Parts: sequence; structure tokens; C-alpha cells
Amino acid sequence: MKIVKVNDHISIKRSIDSGTAEQVAVVKKIISDIRTYGDDGLRDYTEKFDHVVLDSFLVTEKEIDEAYGKVDSEFISIVREAADNIRRFHEKQLRPSWMTTEENGSILGQKITPLDSVGVYVPGGTAAYPSSVLMNVIPAKVAGVKRIVMVSPPNSNGKLPAAVLVAAKEAGVEEIYKVGGAQAIGALAYGTASIAPVDKITGPGNIFVALAKREVFGDVDIDMIAGPSEIAIIADDSARADEVAADLLSQAEHDPRACSVLVTPSITLAEEVAVEVEKQLALLPRKEIASKSIADFGVIYVTSSIDEAVETVNQLAPEHLEILTENGIELLGKIRHAGAIFIGRYSSEPVGDYFAGPNHVLPTNGTARFSSPLNVDDFQKKSSVIIYSEKALMDNGEKIAKFARMEGLEAHARAVELRLENK
Repeated sequence: MKIVKVNDHISIKRSIDSGTAEQVAVVKKIISDIRTYGDDGLRDYTEKFDHVVLDSFLVTEKEIDEAYGKVDSEFISIVREAADNIRRFHEKQLRPSWMTTEENGSILGQKITPLDSVGVYVPGGTAAYPSSVLMNVIPAKVAGVKRIVMVSPPNSNGKLPAAVLVAAKEAGVEEIYKVGGAQAIGALAYGTASIAPVDKITGPGNIFVALAKREVFGDVDIDMIAGPSEIAIIADDSARADEVAADLLSQAEHDPRACSVLVTPSITLAEEVAVEVEKQLALLPRKEIASKSIADFGVIYVTSSIDEAVETVNQLAPEHLEILTENGIELLGKIRHAGAIFIGRYSSEPVGDYFAGPNHVLPTNGTARFSSPLNVDDFQKKSSVIIYSEKALMDNGEKIAKFARMEGLEAHARAVELRLENK
């Protein structure tokens, strides 16, 4: 793992992938075909990409019951406990509608309304991600969304992973379809005979899913275009090199383009972590993926002080930030840009991925500078409420009309002045 001294301006090789022209063209074609051919298009692309022919995309209650028989009771118990933690955390994010009465008798306020429908994309194929189900579905349920649709690509047997179906059932999903890729995003956005369209699409996926979400944005809302996973760690001599290395690798194994960064004022720790990373890499089942990630996007920055380490991290704006220093809580107020902040040696990043309760859908590629983790607000919309009183209009009508004319909007001005004349 590279060790470098920090300069005044941090330059990190970020893994931003906007897709090739060919990939963009493929996605546009797929979405166009789904809009034109509906279910027939879904079947064709499912056969082409997932190598299975499906008569029906809908997951049946029988399939869900079978899924429960394929996982052990301990896993079900863990999913239920994790779901409860996630639910309780997100319930604290709920905000009520409100109204306020002004002295002139006007009533102003904000009405908060859950979205009617949300589509959740869950990656599939050779892997299973029940945690993605919980993190996307539960905040939507807490927000009050009535219709939550889950889509995920089937395996060659035309099935979804048992763990994913169990997580979906525990989270309260009642509509699940065996369809993936850009074609699934097209179906969620525009609808087919089998799948009614939704208002918002959330959830991670490969480059084709990301490009499809970008393509349909505007016709529906999306959560974000997420890049490969990132972790930054601020550590001092109180941190254990083996634990720091393990946490860096916890993200490196996700993707060859994942980014793992240690920022420390200790050259001793830097050198020990570099050795530990190589030692632990050799033992990982996903060694090839993690090795490429560390080689291309892994770095250890050595700073002159902890304060410089903090400023370095603020420039990086990482998805995940661990603080492994003495009195790490004291640094929290200085952190301006990070998707999720983990403080102390017992707050290893996977704690947040699966169990603690905060959402693991986080801003990547430096977007933590201006965006937030997936949360209840993402599944609600806000409407302003204006009940202007007669007195307020009489007092302010001429000002409003003048403002309108200043913008060249005569009809706006007259709409107000007519009421002044008709008092």
C-alpha cells in the first residue's frame, strides 16, 4: 500500500465511472424496448442476460415460504433484530406537518406526504444482499409509502436468493419481481402489463443499472448514482495496525475500484498497516478484487498532525469515515464532509453495514460535500400551505403587485390588484 506525505492539496484517484458511449447506447436501447414491448421486452432481456425463460416475473408466496426453509433460524433472528434497529433509527427522522398562524390571521405551513410508490433494486446474480433490502425498504415503510416494489435479477434457475426473499418479507415487501438490469429500471419507471410504474427508484446496481437510473431520472425520482465503495480512516498511535488494515480491506473486497485510505500523523502506524494489509490480503477469498483495489485506489497519507489529518479527510469527503484515535469523539465537530462517521475501535464499518441502524446507502465520489445518507425524507415530499388572510392581502397587495411588475409579469400584478379593488 502506497505511503505518501500530505501536500497542501490532496489529490486522490477517484473511481468515477460515467459509462462508455457503447454502454450508454445499450441502456437507451433497453429502456426504449421496455417502453415499446413491455413484458415481451423484459422476457427477451431476462433470457439474454440472466439465461432463464420466465412465464411470470412475480415472486409467489410459495417461493417465499420455500426461502424460509432454506435459511437457518439464527439468520432469521439476526435479520429481525437488524430490521428492528434500522426501523427504530429511522423513526427518529420522522417530521410532522406543521402550521403557524401569523398576527394578521394568515396561516402558513408545510404538509408532509409520503410518496405513493417506490421501486427498490437489489443486486443479484451470483451474490445475495439482504442488507440492501432492509436499508432501502425500511425507511420507505417508516415514511408511510404504501406500495413498495422490489426487483432483483433471477439466477439460472429462475429464483431469487433465499436470504433476499426472507429479508424482503421481514421488511414488509408485498410485491417482488424476478427481473434485473437496465430492463428492470425501465419497467419500474414506465411500467409493463406485469409491473405498474413507481414514483421513485432506489438501490445499488452495476454500471448498466446506474446508467438506467440516470436515463429515467426526471420521469421518476432516484436516490443517487452511487460509485464504488470508499473508506477513510483517521488513526493515531493508539490504533492497532491489524484492525486498521482489516477495516481498509473490508471495503477493498467490494470492488476493484473501491477506495481505501488511511490518514495518520504516525509514520510507524503507516508502515505497520502497509505490512498488515499485504499479510491479510493473502488470506482473503476475494483476494484478486481486493488486491487490485488496494493497488489502484489504496493510499496511506502521513500528516504533520491530527488536525491536518482531519482537514485531509474533509477534502476527500469519504463515504465511510472511521476515527481510531484517543478521544475520537472530540474530532466529530471538526468533520464537515463524510457519509457516515464511525468513532472508536468497536465501531468497525461493517457494524453500520448490517446492524447498528443508520442507513448504509451513502454518498460516494466526494458527494458527501453536499448530500446525505438515504433517509426517511427521501421517501416523502413537502407541500407548502398558504392561507392568506384578507388583512394580509390588503396590507401587502400593492407590494406584491409592484414586485410582479418589476419582473415584467403584468397578469400576476393584476391578479392581486383585482382583489384589492373588490374588497
